[in-house]
Amino acid sequence: MRLVWMVTFVFAVLVVLFVVANVAPVSVGMWPFDTRIEVPLAVAALAVAAVFYLLGTTVTWASAVSARRRARKLASSVEALQAEIASLKDKLRQSEAARAEGSVSSAALAPTR
Repeated sequence: MRLVWMVTFVFAVLVVLFVVANVAPVSVGMWPFDTRIEVPLAVAALAVAAVFYLLGTTVTWASAVSARRRARKLASSVEALQAEIASLKDKLRQSEAARAEGSVSSAALAPTR
């Protein structure tokens, strides 16, 4: 866990250095629209990175939907199988108890020689 925090800290420092080093204004235009805005280069670059980050996480989340659905099905079948195992173990204990009880009573009924 410490490694994750160290990597995050290093990445945050690099982002701050990038923002501080790139304060020159750039003109950003949107293709279908005829408007242009002036923003610092760092803001434009970070905005593009944020958009593609969100796009990537959305694609990853959507591609994992089938795996999550399958995991839920498997979890429910595991629960059903565990309940069946518990039921069978209970029946086995009852059967062994009845067999032990039956052998004791049959031994008492058996004639002695």
